[in-house]
Amino acid sequence: MKMNLAVEIVKFVDAHQPGWVESQFADANGVRHKIIDKVPTFTAKPLEESSRYPQPGSAPCEVLAQWQDDGKRKLVRIATPGIESTDGLSEFIVLFNQLHAAPI
Repeated sequence: MKMNLAVEIVKFVDAHQPGWVESQFADANGVRHKIIDKVPTFTAKPLEESSRYPQPGSAPCEVLAQWQDDGKRKLVRIATPGIESTDGLSEFIVLFNQLHAAPI
């Protein structure tokens, strides 16, 4: 199932067209992940270096599995095809409420 992971766009990193930004999110264990990619990957807004940060955004993802942990939290394993974190990861376990059907 295709969804969108809520991220926080924290800074502009490169003006090479169409512009590159760093976004961040925390996984279900509270570990923060950074993703650097093109502005349109995360938002339809025309962000640039002089834009105000942070900004809300979203990253397209695919839901691989869903379950509930012992604490009754709804967890989801997602993949972000074509998008890797700065640690080289493209699969994450996040809380279900971090996902949205439409881009932010």
